Formats: sequence, C-alpha cells, structure tokens
Amino acid sequence: MDKPAATTAQLSFEAMASKKTTDRLFFALFPEQEAAARISTLAQSLRGEHRLHGQALREDRLHVTLHHLGDYAGVPQDVVAQAGVAAARLAVAAFEASFDHVSSFSGRPGNCPLVLRGDQGLVPLLAMQRELGESMKIAGIGRWVKSDFIPHVTLLYDARSVAMQPVEPIAWTAREFVLVHSELGQTRHHVLGRWPLRA
Repeated sequence: MDKPAATTAQLSFEAMASKKTTDRLFFALFPEQEAAARISTLAQSLRGEHRLHGQALREDRLHVTLHHLGDYAGVPQDVVAQAGVAAARLAVAAFEASFDHVSSFSGRPGNCPLVLRGDQGLVPLLAMQRELGESMKIAGIGRWVKSDFIPHVTLLYDARSVAMQPVEPIAWTAREFVLVHSELGQTRHHVLGRWPLRA
C-alpha cells in the first residue's frame, strides 16, 4: 500500500528542521524592575559565595519561561499567530510570584544552570501556566505544552553545581505575560506581544 502523501505543513516543518535553527519563541513572565534588580544582585552574590565563573544574566533578560514554542530557522508567522490566539483567550487575574531558594539544574557537562525557585509562593504561577497550556491546545499549538513545568528564573550557567539553599524571598506581582522571540546565540530578545492579566 502506498504511503499517504506528506501534507504541506509536514513538508514545511521538515524543510525548516533541516536548516540551522536561529530563532526561538516562548511565552514568559518578566519580573518588575525592583525584583529584577534584587535577582541580579543575588546572582552576583552567589557567584562570589560559591566561586562561580559563569557570567550572571543581564537584568533585562531575567524571566520565567511559561511555555517554549520551538526553535526555528526564521520566525514562523503561523506559530506567532496561533500563540496570539492562545494568549488572547486567557482570563487569569494578576498574582504574586514569590521565590525563596536557589539550586542548580543538571545541564550539559560543564554548563549547569543556577536558578531561583520557589514552592508555595508559586502556586498561582503554576495555575496560570496550566491555563495558558489549555489555551494553546485550543489554538492548535498543544504540541508545545509540557506537563513537567518547574517555574524558575535562570541566574547564570557554570561548570559547578550549587546545592539547594534558601534565600531571602523575592516577589513581584505578575500583571502581564509576553511572547518573546529570542535570537539564538545573539543574547537578543524581542517582545512580539503583551497580554495583561486581569486586575
């Protein structure tokens, strides 16, 4: 029996996959300015305390990734449009996100992310991320929804791993979320859309 012909979407995806990926899309929360400054100061303090050599992320790049929407060669406007539909459907109230400990994730050898995390202070963030995932499924981009979400803010990458330790809580009120286009390897982020959370 002959195999069914590949759809145009499949061919487009396969062609894109064969090219070098240069662009990433993701939904994110950015901390308010005061919280971002505190996170940046914490990262520098931890570098000294643990004798880390990795450079702390710039203050304007600190964020919580809600959903990764893929890596591409170029920016796929169909995915951007579907992401916009998903974001517009979300009806979630503004909430406080509070982070109170740090630890290293296991990463590539010699490149472990040191991250800021939380527990009970992130329950509303977890709920919002799940709601956004449901909206993504309805909008046709459910393939990017992951069930193993661990909310965190990456501080830096280093060869050394840091065990979990408590820190003075850092919190901010999440009033909006954004769709980000990241130029891979260029340390440049472009906000493609912003959606406010209900007051």
